[in-house]
Amino acid sequence: MKQLLDLNTFAKTLTEKGYDGYFQTEGAYPDKIKDSISRFLEACKNGTDKPLQPGSFSLRTYIEWNGDDKPKVDCYMRVRYENNKFDVQKMNIERTDQYGHLMKQSKLTDLSTGSVPTSKEAVALVSDTPKQKLSSQGRRFRM
Repeated sequence: MKQLLDLNTFAKTLTEKGYDGYFQTEGAYPDKIKDSISRFLEACKNGTDKPLQPGSFSLRTYIEWNGDDKPKVDCYMRVRYENNKFDVQKMNIERTDQYGHLMKQSKLTDLSTGSVPTSKEAVALVSDTPKQKLSSQGRRFRM
């Protein structure tokens, strides 16, 4: 069984892996990860909000942003929530162009918070690697 982490440890682990930007929990509550989740849980407690799927919620953040006119990389996480403990279950990483069109995506399933890739590794999963340029030097026919 995967280990569930308290909010402080969960937030610290993801922050150390490079997910240190602003998040949205269930599409709202923009803030740093710990504050965003706390605000969402408080709203659930007050009855003003509820998770779309019982026992889990979504987190979204940009892991690469170079301006409105450049491609960007989004990260969507499905987080299991049980008795004030958290664990990442799934992760979708998407590179989109400046118009929002999908360029490349990667879906990671059966994850735990410990096995989540670093933000740099996640960006690399959806980045286009430059193709090696073949040297034309050795392609000539020689007699």
